[in-house]
Order: sequence, then C-alpha cells, then structure tokens
Amino acid sequence: MQHLVLIAFLSASLFFPHPPCANGADLNSDKQALLAFAASLPHARKINWTLTTQVCRSWVGVTCTPDGKRVRMLRLPAIGLFGPMPSNILGKLDALEVLSLRSNRLTVGLPPDVPSIPSLHSLYLQHNNLSGIIPTSLSSNLAFLDLSYNSFVGEIPLQVQNITQLTGLSLQNNSLSGPIPDLHLPNLKYLNLSNNNFSGAIPLSLQKFPANSFLGNAFLCGFPLEPCPGTPSPSPNAPSPQGSKEGFWKGLWRKHHNIIIIALIAGGGVVLLILIIILFICIFKRKRGGELGTGSSSSKGKGVAGGRAEKSKQEYSSGVQEAERNKLVFFEGCSYNFDLEDLLRASAEVLGKGSHGTTYKAVLEDGTTVVVKRLKEVVAGKKEFEQQMEIIDRLGQHHQGVVPLRAFYYSKDEKLLVYDYVPLGSLSAALHGNKSAGRAPLDWETRVRISLGAARAIAHLHTEGGGKFIHGNIKSNNILLSQELSACVSDFGLAQLMATPHVHPRLIGYRAPEVLEGKKPTQKSDVYSFGVLLLEMLTGKAPLRSPGRDDSIEHLPRWVQSVVREEWTSEVFDVDLLRHPNTEDEMVQLLQVGMACVAIPPDQRPRMEDVVRRIEEIRSSGSGTTTRTSPEDKPREEHIQIT
Repeated sequence: MQHLVLIAFLSASLFFPHPPCANGADLNSDKQALLAFAASLPHARKINWTLTTQVCRSWVGVTCTPDGKRVRMLRLPAIGLFGPMPSNILGKLDALEVLSLRSNRLTVGLPPDVPSIPSLHSLYLQHNNLSGIIPTSLSSNLAFLDLSYNSFVGEIPLQVQNITQLTGLSLQNNSLSGPIPDLHLPNLKYLNLSNNNFSGAIPLSLQKFPANSFLGNAFLCGFPLEPCPGTPSPSPNAPSPQGSKEGFWKGLWRKHHNIIIIALIAGGGVVLLILIIILFICIFKRKRGGELGTGSSSSKGKGVAGGRAEKSKQEYSSGVQEAERNKLVFFEGCSYNFDLEDLLRASAEVLGKGSHGTTYKAVLEDGTTVVVKRLKEVVAGKKEFEQQMEIIDRLGQHHQGVVPLRAFYYSKDEKLLVYDYVPLGSLSAALHGNKSAGRAPLDWETRVRISLGAARAIAHLHTEGGGKFIHGNIKSNNILLSQELSACVSDFGLAQLMATPHVHPRLIGYRAPEVLEGKKPTQKSDVYSFGVLLLEMLTGKAPLRSPGRDDSIEHLPRWVQSVVREEWTSEVFDVDLLRHPNTEDEMVQLLQVGMACVAIPPDQRPRMEDVVRRIEEIRSSGSGTTTRTSPEDKPREEHIQIT
C-alpha cells in the first residue's frame, strides 16, 4: 500500500498550486523560525544550523523553493528529536509544503499552528509519542496526513471533510475513538484507521477501502467488516437470484422426478463401484510395500513426535524402494554415525517447501538433529547427480559462510540431501518473523555483517567453481544465521539438476528478468537475486506476492526505483533501521550497491567480487565516528541517480 501513498504525495506535489506567501515573510524570517525550533527542542544528533551558514545549501533537512527565497521542505526523520513540539514556531514557515518529523520521540500534543500551515501538502509525524486530540485547524491543501503510531485520543475532526485534496490518511495505531465521520473525499486513495477504538458503522463513503483499513477496532461494524447488529434482512417476498434458482429446481423436480430418481440411483451405483476398485488398489499397494514398512513401523522405530511430525517423516521416506542397494553416501570429514534406516525412523518436522523440494528437521533416536532435503523434479541421472554432489561438497568444505553437504541418497524414486541443522533459522524469519514473540529486529551492523558474509560466500562459489558454478536459488529463506548472526548460504548448486520448473509466484521477485523469460541462469542472474536480497534487508519488505501484507512488494526493485526517482531516498528504508543514528550514509551506499546488482541488462551488473569489495568499504567507513547526515536531509538528486 505504500506505493499508493507515494503516488498520492507525488500527485499533490505536481498538480496542486502553491498558495501565495504571507506579506513580509522571507528567507531570513524562515531562518529565525528554524533556529528557534532547534533551540527549543532537544535532539540527540547535532543539527548544523548556524547564523553564519547558508540555509538553502548546507542546512540539514532543509530544502528551499527554486528561487531560494523561502523554505519549502523540512525533513528531520529519526534524528533524535525528543520532548514536546514548540507552539507558534513552525507555523511561521508559511511557504512550507512538506514537513517530516517521523520516527522521533516527540511528546505531548500537536500544536495547532503546524497542521494549519496554509501551503502544507504533506505532514509526516508517524512513529512518535504525540498525544491529545488531533487539531481541528487543518490546512485545506493537505494531500497526505500521517499521524500513525502515536497516542492521539478523541474523535477524527469533522474538519477533515473540508480537505478535498486529501489523497492519503494514516491514523492507525493510536487511541482514537467515537464514530468515523462520513468523509466524502473524492481524491482519497489510501486510508488506514486500524488499531484504534472506533465504534459504530463504517460510513458508506469509506466502504470502498479494504478490511485491513479498519481492523483492530472491536466495536466497528459494517462492510467490509462484520454486519452491524440489527441490520434488516432482505424481505422474504423480495425476488432474489437464489429464490429464482430454487423455483427453477422445484419446477424441474415436479416435471421430471421419476427420471431424476433413476439417474441418481444409477450414478450412486457407479460411484460405489469406483470406490470398491480404489479400495482394492490401496490394499494391493500396502501389501507390496510391506517389506519397506516393516523397518520403519516397528515399535522401536516410531518417532517421538506424533501427528504432523510422523506424517512428515512418511512424506520424505515414502518411495525409497532400494534401501539395501542404495546407501547413504557420507562425505569425508562427516562425524555422523547413522544409516538410511535410522534416518527413515527419525521424527520429522517440515521446515519449508521451496522450488527445489521440501526441507525437514529430523531428530534421530540418539538425539542427533539434521536437516533433510527431499528433492523434486530431478532430471539428472545418477552419475551426473553424484558428480554434482562432489562439487557441492568440495565448495562447502572450504568456506565457513556456506552450509556444508554431509550426505546424500540417490535412488530412482527418491533423492535426499543431509545438512547440519542451524537452530537460529533463516534471514527471512529474522526480517519478517513475528516481532511480538520477542524477536528483536536486526540492527544495521548485523545486516551489514550478514550481507557481507553472504556476498563473500556467493563470490567463493562463483570463483572456486571454475567460473561456471551458480547458486541458482538466492533468497532470504536460503540465508541461514549462525549463533553469531553471521550468514550461512544454503541450497546452492541444485538448479543444474532440476527440470525447468514453473516459477512459483512467491519466487518471481528474486528471479532475474532473463531467467523469467526462460533463459538459462548464470552468475549474473545470481548477482541480480543478491541485489534483491540487499533491497529486502534495507527496506524490510519481502519481494513476493502476498496481498494484504504491508511488508511485501511484488516487484521490489521497481518500487525502490520509483521511490528514489520520485521521492526522498530514506522513504525506502526499514523504519527499524532509521532508529539507529549515524548510519544513513552507509545505508544509501548499500542501496546503491543493491540497485547496481538489479540492473536489467546482465552485463551492467557487477561481479560478486566487486560487490564484496564495495560492501567491505561501506563496513570499513562505518567503523569511524564521523557525523553523517540523513539521506532524507538532502535533495534526491544528491543521492542515487536512476538512468
């Protein structure tokens, strides 16, 4: 939904006329107001505003009008502002069009003079601790208003109805109450009133918005939520499609009831015959599989986990028809001491289903825990399969950033791979998992360390594999996290063994354009997938199709390009990253690396060795203590240029 917010803001900026400035106001008066604002509001990071420097060229977060005569935009996100907002100061900036003070620690109420600035188009105050009621004095030129994730109380001011140019309204995660006013706003494209205390019926004018715009309001009812109590039912005498349908079937029964009865009896006999045949086939197959089932169905072999785990074990053990002739093949240096029968008796739990097969956590009777991957759609013969396993083993044994392959099993019906179990799980779970369950978001330093470790591992695969080896399936689910929160790359080298499958919609976002067109994956397509992974870590958004989820973007590179080209670069960054001071410059640099990796022409993408070098430089520069300015504090043309 965030791209709708950006569209709303851009439309407002392009088409809404700028109201005339008040008489007597000039750049000097704007300068004095900004200095008074900085002096009256404590901030954790020093703002470089002084009387002797030029406002329009060097002041952090300040953008002037093209003629340089007035302050047009003020953006100070996540800069550590804390305390109550001063009154009658920012309201003097009567040429201000955009005000962004989001992700700070502002408290108490919102001064009425701020949202009433006559020229104000967009007001970003989300993720603060503002309280009190929403002021009734709202600029009629507002195009987007975001007061979400604060502590506002009371009702939505009726004056909102007068903001006819409003295209986006975000009031979620506050303590607002009362009925929702009937907002007849013709340009409203985005609305979020979720997680408040609103009550009553949703007005007819707002029923066009999806249900997630209103969720988390226990006493709210009406479409698209549950119907309100006492809603009158349709008249029993009123004609309806369902009634007409019932009348049709009743008439048909009266006319042809004898024929219908005969047809039903005949059809029932056919169905019964089919069921009997299926039953005999199942009994016959069970008898044929008795020898295989003897070992795994004994009382000794039952898994300690019941229910779903037992079913999972049967899934990956079914079809192993050559247990005596095809043993588990362990690689040199592996300390595991079990055989195929032990593995098939283990209790199992599904960890995930991917494009190459299903992955299980298997716990053997002696307590050993391993990961078993059951491959699907393998087209390689046994010799080719074994040769590829040898390559995967060799590459995995010589780099700590890849998950080593410990053993494999090959038969006509089953192909199994055995890996070490990594208890911390995947990068995907760390980025998009349930934070309410106590999972802390990954900080900036950790994300840089993970990206560098993954880049080094993939570069190792590319280089040591003779220049032709590819990972083929880079995504956040295949980047596992060690105890030290370092990257461990898994699932590599399997694409060469598989049939060319239909790409699942949830995986399209990682695939390079040429691969989606049916071309063979290359190391350059690996670079593209890694670039998407970098964008995922920076934005906190998953590149997959997931309607209704705010943390997913179907085409992540295109969305980032649109924001960078049309908005301010920092709008793309994960809000959890913006809470960390002095990191914005490094975030922009890593964003540049990611955008270079997802270039459409493959020959314009860097090699993984170059990606490693650039990330190392970013990490090295981040170890200093120099003060950095936020990317949102500078004009967009000073950051990433999209051609």
